[in-house]
Amino acid sequence: MQQVTVRYFAGARAAAGVSEESASAGRSLDELTAELAQRHGERLAAVLRVASFLVDGTACHDRRTPLPAGVTIDVLPPFAGG
Repeated sequence: MQQVTVRYFAGARAAAGVSEESASAGRSLDELTAELAQRHGERLAAVLRVASFLVDGTACHDRRTPLPAGVTIDVLPPFAGG
């Protein structure tokens, strides 16, 4: 099975309860985040609604494009601070 790696940072890590996990490739970011929300619950779903996503280090602007196998998706919640 083709996989992608999902890495969580800051509040996303706390909400998911893990720092990294694998998921099936070939789906869009929207489909992936729906699966992750179902897997981890409403707390992560709330973070995913406001998070930014990097795919192999590049900001993802088209959430409907299929994610190829082997990529790494970074989940970045809004950061506070100054």
